[in-house]
Amino acid sequence: MLLEPFQYLLGALSGGLVGLTLGLFGGGGSILAVPLMVYLVGVPSPHLALGTSAVAVAANALANLFSHARRGNVRWRCAAIYTSAGVAGAYLGSSLGKLIDGEKLLFLFALLMLVVGGLMLRTRARIANPAPACTLENAPKTVGYGAATGVFSGFFGIGGGFLIVPGLIAATGMPILSAVGSSLVAVAAFGLTTALNYAASGLVDWPLAAVFVGGGIGGGMLGAFAADQISRSRGLLNTLFATLIFGVALYMLWRSAAALGAA
Repeated sequence: MLLEPFQYLLGALSGGLVGLTLGLFGGGGSILAVPLMVYLVGVPSPHLALGTSAVAVAANALANLFSHARRGNVRWRCAAIYTSAGVAGAYLGSSLGKLIDGEKLLFLFALLMLVVGGLMLRTRARIANPAPACTLENAPKTVGYGAATGVFSGFFGIGGGFLIVPGLIAATGMPILSAVGSSLVAVAAFGLTTALNYAASGLVDWPLAAVFVGGGIGGGMLGAFAADQISRSRGLLNTLFATLIFGVALYMLWRSAAALGAA
């Protein structure tokens, strides 16, 4: 697919927003990438937007992972267990997602975002475990959450950080900042698995993915720095995360419902 030069500029700017939210929230990038591709950049096919955004989100997650790792925000053992369980689920989910109408996928995605936003608000003031560890006791829960979020991530064509962050918190009790940093390991792996599956069907625009990633690198550095500052106020990061989810979900519901009604 060939876009106009201005659309590639919009892609770079959109990538900056995605990188910022990935660094700040862990999962915000995957939430914003698809609607930005469809509604701002103007990608005509929801499935093409899903495949392309999966490439961009995976690459931006890797870039932001280094910033969080330097700050000690990544719990590597928990991230590895969670991610390993979810990769197979991401492949299965993405294979199923390609069979569903694109507008219906966007509509279902928005409904899921509302549910997750509500869950994040419910747990915003929970006292976290300052030294989380993945042990034999909580490993089954970590594997279960990882596999489940992998399926959802692949099905909706996203990195799935907005599912992974609460999943890590529920499985291990880690603070949200540790969950944000650790989630980027899974976001990158799930996004890459989904992207490769979509690419095999010709549903990735590689030039757009490249400018999206380029714009996201600077935004990610700023987001990782801001996350350290905001996390010092307990519950604020969770509240901002949930607010972002609600806002984008309502917009997607409005747009996708209008498209389905016109079909």
